[in-house]
Formats: sequence, C-alpha cells, structure tokens
Amino acid sequence: MADDSFRPPGAVDMFPPPIFGAVTKPMVLVVLSVVIISTFFLLASRKPKLVPGRWQFAAESVYDFGRNTITREQIGAKDFRPFVPFIVSIFCFVLVNNIFGIVPLVQFPTMAHIGFPAAVALLLVFPLYHYVGIRRHGLVGYLRNQFVVPDVPKPVLWLLLIPTEVILKFFFDPVNLAIRVFAAMFAGHMLVMVFTLSGEFLLLEAGPLLKPVSLVSFALAIGITLLEALIQVLQAYIFATLSAHYIGRALAAHH
Repeated sequence: MADDSFRPPGAVDMFPPPIFGAVTKPMVLVVLSVVIISTFFLLASRKPKLVPGRWQFAAESVYDFGRNTITREQIGAKDFRPFVPFIVSIFCFVLVNNIFGIVPLVQFPTMAHIGFPAAVALLLVFPLYHYVGIRRHGLVGYLRNQFVVPDVPKPVLWLLLIPTEVILKFFFDPVNLAIRVFAAMFAGHMLVMVFTLSGEFLLLEAGPLLKPVSLVSFALAIGITLLEALIQVLQAYIFATLSAHYIGRALAAHH
C-alpha cells in the first residue's frame, strides 16, 4: 500500500528561505535579470554591422517587436517614440523573470511573487500613465477626459459613471495588470511542482503497483513545463501591451 505521508506543495513553498540576511532568491533573480538584459543589449549593440550577426539580429528583433508590434500599435504613430525604451524594458524584464521558472537550477518565476509585478504596475506604469495624461491635457482636462462620459444625464454621470471610472482607473486597472501575470506564473509553477513531487513520491515511496504511475506524473510535469514556457512569453507580451495601452489611453483626445 502506498505511503500516505505525501505532502502536496502549497503556497508556503513559493517562499524560499533567505539566502543570507533578508536577501531571498527572488530578490537575487530580479537583480540578475537586470544584469542579463543590460549585458545582452550592450554586447549586441557594441559593434553594430549593416548585416547583423546572431546577437545583433536577436537584439534588433526584440527591439523591433517592442517598438512596432506593441508600442506603436497601442499608443499610435504620432506619440509612441518616447515610450519605446520604457515598453521594451518592461517587456524584457517581465519576460526574463518569467522564463527563470523553466531554467534548470533556477526554476523560479520571479513574477510568481505578487510584490514584483505590483511594484512594476504601481510604481512605474501607472504613475507614468497619469503623468503623461496630465502633461498632455492639463489636470482638469485629463480628469474630464478620463472620468466624464459625454452625453450622459448628470445624475447617472455623478452617481454611477464617475465613481465607477475612478475605481477602475485607480484601483482595478493596476491590480488587474499585476494579478494577471502573477496568477499565471504562480499557478503554472505550482502545477509543475505538484506533478514533479507526486512523481518522485510514487517512484520512491509508493508500492510496486503504483510506481509505473510516476511516469505519467513526470510526463505531465514536462508537458506543463513546455506549456508554461509559452505562457511565460505570452504574459510578458500581455503585460507590455496593456502598459502601452494605458499610456495611449491617457494621451488620447477622447475617453
């Protein structure tokens, strides 16, 4: 009979103990991601050539994707250029920290800790979003542009629509931006942990009749890891796209 002492992983397992002092693995990975991204672009652009090599081509492809596919499409051809470095940086930062979840020996998606995507959303994206809107329209014009829906009866406007828009713009939008990537990374990593540890338990601790089932568990862990790789890239794209969308919305002439 199988040993019933198996303890499935839980949320507490997503918080590894400090490496030294108060420094944890996710903190180190965030710093490492900045070093990786900076080194990649610096080395790739050190000696640019008319016919790019592999690294230059890779860097240009990432930049072109962030510039044209994300920033230009969401903000518009007239206003997008000043925001390209910001959006490309956001995309690369979230992407690398997500991909850490499938890197051998690292195997931890930093964005599975809500504090990191929340910091990017609340301290970077939304302050910039409101700043560019106020700078473009003025404070009164920006508030009117964001919260006042034209041709709506005043009782409905003041009692329903304006409070709803304020809650959306100042609470739900930033929370949604952060939770979207956090939830995807947390759930994906948790599933990989569940099937990996279950397979290990079945292989080493279960009775002989259940040991073959461990192969199914390991196969599911591998399959989910491959799916998670796709989701990691997709979530980085969504995060950057929504960030650019919010900036474009703040700059738009109409609500």
